[in-house]
Amino acid sequence: MEQTLYADVVIDISHEALDKIFQYRVPLSLRETVTPGVRVCVPFGKGNRETEGYVVAIGREPDYDPDKIKEILRVVEGSLSVESQLIQVADFLKKQYGSSMIAALRTVMPVKNQVKHREEITIFLSLEKEEAEALLTQWERKHYVARARFLKRLLEEGAMSKEEAVKECKLPVKELRKLESDGRIRIEKRIIYRDPFAHLQKKETAVCLNEEQQTIVDDFQKRYEAGEQNTYLLYGVTGSGKTEVYLALIEQVLKKEKQAIVLIPEISLTYQTVRRFYERFGNRIAVIHSRMSMGEKSDACERIRQGDADVVIGARSALFAPTKDLGLIIIDEEHDGAYKSDTSPKYHARETAIFRAGLAGASVVLGSATPSVESFYKAQKGEYILWTMKKRAGNALLPSVQIEDLREEFRRGNRSIFSESLRQKMQERLEKKEQIMLFLNRRGFAGFVSCRNCGTVIKCPHCDVSLTYHRNGSLRCHYCGYETAFTRQCPVCKSPHVAAFGLGTEKVEAALYQEFPGVRVIRMDMDTTRRKNAHQQMLQAFSAGEADILLGTQMIVKGHDYPNVTLVGILAADLSLHGQDFRSGERTFQLLCQAAGRAGRGDKKGEVVIQTYSPDHYAITTAAEHSYDAFYEQEYAYRNLMGYPPCAHLLVILIQCAEESQAVLTVMRIQKMIEQSQESGDDGVQILNPGQAAISKLKDVYRKVLYLKHADAEKLLNLKSRLEPVLEKHPLFAGVQIQFDFDPMNLY
Repeated sequence: MEQTLYADVVIDISHEALDKIFQYRVPLSLRETVTPGVRVCVPFGKGNRETEGYVVAIGREPDYDPDKIKEILRVVEGSLSVESQLIQVADFLKKQYGSSMIAALRTVMPVKNQVKHREEITIFLSLEKEEAEALLTQWERKHYVARARFLKRLLEEGAMSKEEAVKECKLPVKELRKLESDGRIRIEKRIIYRDPFAHLQKKETAVCLNEEQQTIVDDFQKRYEAGEQNTYLLYGVTGSGKTEVYLALIEQVLKKEKQAIVLIPEISLTYQTVRRFYERFGNRIAVIHSRMSMGEKSDACERIRQGDADVVIGARSALFAPTKDLGLIIIDEEHDGAYKSDTSPKYHARETAIFRAGLAGASVVLGSATPSVESFYKAQKGEYILWTMKKRAGNALLPSVQIEDLREEFRRGNRSIFSESLRQKMQERLEKKEQIMLFLNRRGFAGFVSCRNCGTVIKCPHCDVSLTYHRNGSLRCHYCGYETAFTRQCPVCKSPHVAAFGLGTEKVEAALYQEFPGVRVIRMDMDTTRRKNAHQQMLQAFSAGEADILLGTQMIVKGHDYPNVTLVGILAADLSLHGQDFRSGERTFQLLCQAAGRAGRGDKKGEVVIQTYSPDHYAITTAAEHSYDAFYEQEYAYRNLMGYPPCAHLLVILIQCAEESQAVLTVMRIQKMIEQSQESGDDGVQILNPGQAAISKLKDVYRKVLYLKHADAEKLLNLKSRLEPVLEKHPLFAGVQIQFDFDPMNLY
């Protein structure tokens, strides 16, 4: 006898109703057709009225007495709705990355019915002119003052707004409704959408693509016309004109009456990107990002849903825009860590975009000057189609790069933040009225310890990672738990100049004012960009020449194009190089290339100065040579040797609990469960040394981690799917929060 299946059905697909899920029995006749995302007709409520809903999950366990569970009536015929697609995406997030279905649904479902739309209400006369004039005479004779005033103005102007009728003509709303029901006036309503970019204008400009750009557009058009659905990796050096290619590809898709989604990693990119897209596509653009008001987001989603917007631009969450006819997803700066969610479900936008595109019959374009190792690996294997652009647009030259060894500066007695060479070049640019960008690499700011004399970074003897400095005076490895006391003497050169690395933007800003009196500086970091539109205002001010130097963290290095910037200074390349992560080298290379790419984008030649204590590290030397291929070759060899993604996969189990002893016990129990499953035939999953997370206690909650590694992703996902129901329902794990993360971008 076949086991009974039960379907979780959500009736009202809005944020407010997503926690109200109802269980129904799946009849044998519908077993093949009832799957997550399918629209079904079910008996609902006490009267069992037929109601439509969406299946969000299928299971074998009833939530309550099976005799009281009603049965699905039928599957609703018709085309796959955008809601159905998004439910399938939620199901993918749950299975791939680990989370509850509710959390996954709340992630993918667009804003709906949360904010009242603003309406423009216009009143028109429904009567013939002679008839209206006769009515006016009658009302004047009867001293219907407000009605007469209203009708006289309507006869003169032909139309008026509801506000004019009520406030200026003093006609009550109930009178308007009566006149409408009598057939004397016609009231039309139009939704007025909030548009934060209404000041931008569409420009009719003829764009001439260069040979590299045109070849890519032609290849896409040929494959798209043939009905191919592909994932492309567009690898183009900084300034090669990737955005122009994106615009041309979108035009191809729009000609087919399809929609496009463009993802960008940072809020600070929004203004410049939107401006270029707006100039090409006008008000067919909709923007979605976290700094928008709820009303602006709701209006954007409604315009997309109604088909009034064809091109959606935004950060990671814009991937779930309610596009009914999706034809293309573009992910710009695809290597960026911002595309990985840090809250459950911890999805990666790249893999999720490819899944959603598969449902919609759309293509995906991943663009970057420094592709992620994972994406380039897949392009090399033929899973992605690789497009390359080796030349800068408009014959602009790549900047010359100079590496400054801070060890030598220290030996020469230079205690300044700026090397002598960088200081001289900055003085020259200020005299020429050219602009400068200073990038402070603060990613991975975990307080690693190094010797200022010889550059040695204090590392773990058991792992190829730096030790992290803790305020209690200890140095600790967050991979294996090794711990030692901090000492100021270098173990290599015996110098007493060992110190924790630390440098902030405010400290650099103060040094700039001291070194260059009268200099105009714009500082961009998390503190100065908190208020709404702060990114946009600062970047506009710098573009308009209102500052000589733009100083900031990684938010300033991606995607901005300023022709008058001829010098880029990278102040602390090492801060990400020795982070607690196997991706440290990749992150450093990417940030250095992105930062260097801001120089010399106009007619003037650009220069870049990289200040570092590790001038011979391959991530720095290959970035200085603008050679991604050389970097990839060495980085892939390292990943392959160590068994890190993309050569293998990682599954992280994060355990959080207010009681430390319970957190420790939970780690031991989960480890035992995994080991037992290994004994029963699921061999090959490697358990890396379990221990406390890098931040071992956060807001009075203790954090422990388990890292699991295997070359086959399916082995890890199968193990996760077996563990999840046990960890969710077993009383031993009550009061413990357990989260999964697949191929994390940052180690815990």
